[in-house]
Amino acid sequence: MIAGAVACFSVSDAIIKALAARHPVPLLVWARWGFQVLAMLIWLGPSMGTAMVRTTQLRMQIIRGVLLIGSSLCFMSALRYMPLAGATALNYTTPTIVIVLGIVFLHERLTGARIAFVIAGLIGMLMVVQPGADLFKGASLLALASAFFYAIYQITTRMLAGEDPRVTLFYPALVGVALMTLVWPWFGSAIDFSWLDLALLATIGVLGTIGHFLFILAFQRAPASALTPFTYIHLVFATLIGWLVFGNLPDGLTFAGMALIAGSGLMLTWHERRRALLAPAEPTAVD
Repeated sequence: MIAGAVACFSVSDAIIKALAARHPVPLLVWARWGFQVLAMLIWLGPSMGTAMVRTTQLRMQIIRGVLLIGSSLCFMSALRYMPLAGATALNYTTPTIVIVLGIVFLHERLTGARIAFVIAGLIGMLMVVQPGADLFKGASLLALASAFFYAIYQITTRMLAGEDPRVTLFYPALVGVALMTLVWPWFGSAIDFSWLDLALLATIGVLGTIGHFLFILAFQRAPASALTPFTYIHLVFATLIGWLVFGNLPDGLTFAGMALIAGSGLMLTWHERRRALLAPAEPTAVD
């Protein structure tokens, strides 16, 4: 499920990168989530009805939706200017950011291993960004902002573990459509899509819906620490697609930075799982 989810995300990101060269990013975000709302209404509407928006934590669902849309907006903007593999790698600094946020705001224990993995992740990030190189632009900061929003999104998702996963999937799309309906006209309201562009936008919506639903199902069935290593297949998919479709093959330093980011994330996952063995059985979690 995880491998299938990140494959959907990789293909979707490639389509977005191609479309972002011709269309305003806020409009693409609006269309991406709009097609997901439409797909879910067709798919789940007849059987669920108003249960699709029934929740006991409306405020948290809306906050979570805003965070995901913020992450999506920043990441799509970064894709417009950055190679697919580089933007994806920076987005995988999320585990490092989650640890830092947990220490700062949740007062989690600061261990030597956590410090080492966070430092390794930051070094990997700098190797990908390469301060002083052409890649070090506002686009790289947008990719990091996307990772920051997504880190907070992951934390809020844990607080909704008891909610229906279909409702948890529907709300971010609904919030995204509402927000982008207000925002995108300020960034260019002209709509000039070819039939091919519309088909690609529909594909993005379908792939996003399938990917997020597979993610939710996977994290309901297994602990996060057991599944997280498989999410790093995303970096492999992004690199291959970026090379085959856009002709962007990362240089040696970027490859090394990507490996360091992935390695620090994997080792952090292994470390946290090992610590969990000393605690009660680890519950499954929606992510």
